[in-house]
Amino acid sequence: MKSLLALATATAALLPLAACHQPNAQERANASAANEAAAENAAAAAAPLPPVVRAEKSFRCKDNSLAFVTFFEGDTQAVVRDTQEGSPTALTAPAAGQPYVAAGGWTMTGNDRGVMLTRPGKPAVSCHV
Repeated sequence: MKSLLALATATAALLPLAACHQPNAQERANASAANEAAAENAAAAAAPLPPVVRAEKSFRCKDNSLAFVTFFEGDTQAVVRDTQEGSPTALTAPAAGQPYVAAGGWTMTGNDRGVMLTRPGKPAVSCHV
């Protein structure tokens, strides 16, 4: 009789757990979206950071034009502007020490003390700080 009473008590205690909340389709979809967002955030955190700016220089060129150049660490990326607030042109080099190039006829060699710059439709010109 005591074992029957103990069984009935245990069943009565577990009965409320059987009625636990079961997520509906919307809740499952929300949980799935949250898991996907967390996975994307983790992947974005693992993405490589852009290179650090090494130097920003304004150059006066032999043809009396100006060039504003941002050099990045690793010496394989640079950004050139014709005016200080002008649109940037990103130039890349396959390896440090090789010429920077961009589509449209842009080429640049040199460093943050002086460059040889070729702009689209213009001859190469020497520029200095």
